[in-house]
Amino acid sequence: MFSKSNPNMGQVSEKNSGAVNAIGQGSTIKGDIITDGDLRIDGTLKGTIHAKGLLVLGETGLIEGEILCQNALIAGTVKAKIEVTELLSLKAKATLHGDIITNKLSVEPGANFTGSCSMGASVKNMNHTEKNEKAQEKTA
Repeated sequence: MFSKSNPNMGQVSEKNSGAVNAIGQGSTIKGDIITDGDLRIDGTLKGTIHAKGLLVLGETGLIEGEILCQNALIAGTVKAKIEVTELLSLKAKATLHGDIITNKLSVEPGANFTGSCSMGASVKNMNHTEKNEKAQEKTA
């Protein structure tokens, strides 16, 4: 997968939609991960994640960077902006420092969250309406 002729060295890409990828405890990855499948992280990732499936961050996991995924279950530490198109679940031992954009949010007692949260379709529609109103004010 990684070779001297690979121009994307440091970037992992997985095209198999049924794939389950894992970064084990004690491993550290610096770079971007792009996958059509699911991803489990029990180690450390410093970079960007683009997952079309489920992202699971175990209790020993740490992510620093940016996260874009369909669903996420967080039990470890996240220092990143996280955008989840469906459901973001913060487990009791989760620590999240960053901004959340999600459709649905589940937070267990004991989870820590510092940052801002935008949730649901009404937030997106409201922001879109405000932009249109400002644009009309400028033209009037």
